[in-house]
Amino acid sequence: MIRLGAERLDRVVAVGAHCDDIAIGAGGTLLTLCLSRPGIRVDALVLSGGGSEREQEEQAALTAFCPDADLRLTVLKLPDGRLPAHWEEAKAAVEELRLRTEPDLVLAPRTDDAHQDHRGLAKLVPTAFRDHLVLGYEIVKWDGDLGRPAAYQPLSPEVAERKVRLLQEHYPSQRHRPWYDREAFLGLARIRGIESHARYAEAFAAAKLTLNLGE
Repeated sequence: MIRLGAERLDRVVAVGAHCDDIAIGAGGTLLTLCLSRPGIRVDALVLSGGGSEREQEEQAALTAFCPDADLRLTVLKLPDGRLPAHWEEAKAAVEELRLRTEPDLVLAPRTDDAHQDHRGLAKLVPTAFRDHLVLGYEIVKWDGDLGRPAAYQPLSPEVAERKVRLLQEHYPSQRHRPWYDREAFLGLARIRGIESHARYAEAFAAAKLTLNLGE
């Protein structure tokens, strides 16, 4: 297994179409980053859920997933499931986010995600973050759209368990969903761990990246 580490990682952008997308797809990675880099800046943008209980859930959740980080969260009010019809507002929000930060890493949905909101946001991100490493996270759901990832972030058993606990604790509005449970989240992390020679892992799609293997 080839491992490449980041020498400098001070700023991260995380975007989601819905409250809980970021935590489900990259919560373990955010925990790993923030625990190892106190004070790291995390700019998070969520396109829907603003002004509702879901925004309150998201603020509390990402605060827990980004301990000791400089977290800056924006939650908009675009309607759930209707991103294609609100393309201009979504694009403007992503471009405004780009203007206020110069991240070392961008965490976003995958471009081949079956959900139209996830997929639409994924396609918008590289139009604004053209010279940045963008990793596309995966979200388990009934569509069965999980693929073959290109990148993995191993998770310690403690971080994997903490991620699952925080998901259950901070998103009570989602507990009724049949796929929203400990077995689903930890099971996928175990599978991705097997694929990356680790106990647990989160997996990501990577459309384009540049390597720096020497001076």
